[in-house]
Amino acid sequence: MNKQKRTEIFERLKAANPAPKTELEYGSTFELLIAVMLSAQATDVGVNKATRKLYPVANTPQAIYDLGEEGLKRYINTIGLYNSKAANVIKTCRALIDNHDGEVPATRAELVALPGVGRKTANVVLNTAFGQPAMAVDTHIFRVSNRTGIAPGKTVREVEDRLLRLVPKPYLQDAHHWLILHGRYTCRARKPECAVCTIVDLCEYRHKNLPEQGAAS
Repeated sequence: MNKQKRTEIFERLKAANPAPKTELEYGSTFELLIAVMLSAQATDVGVNKATRKLYPVANTPQAIYDLGEEGLKRYINTIGLYNSKAANVIKTCRALIDNHDGEVPATRAELVALPGVGRKTANVVLNTAFGQPAMAVDTHIFRVSNRTGIAPGKTVREVEDRLLRLVPKPYLQDAHHWLILHGRYTCRARKPECAVCTIVDLCEYRHKNLPEQGAAS
């Protein structure tokens, strides 16, 4: 795929959604960090249901730490892997209090040093909260990047590096939101909605799910 085609793809995605944002609900950088930590192998809808109950009660490192693991579990036990997530969130809150004055750090190295925070989570926080052009490659972005030909790669890191290199700079800040939403609602895993896709003519997928031409009416 050439630069011109990539530019047109992101121009169309931007025209359809000029100000994309995460579907996780949050009111502070800390709330975003916790929501992203909880979202691993869970839906944003499920995470939002839990945090709508949790955040009015506890939405700072100290307040969540004071709940303790068992107290936190009562709010997040509808989310997958909630036991290990509760343990990591409590440990991260302690680390934020001890090492960062209760503030979420703004560097990848400091973020990934927090318990339960991997590269993808760090990239979401860096991009969404701190405005850095980081690329959080989840299953949707990995699929869309490979299927469309925008930035094919065999590993998540390979796709991440290629996207950072190949996405035209004017679109880099919002690219991961557009690609996630495109993968979630249009370029679905099992049955992509090619017939209503805004970039179908630019996509290089060879098995597009389109109505047969000349079908009998």
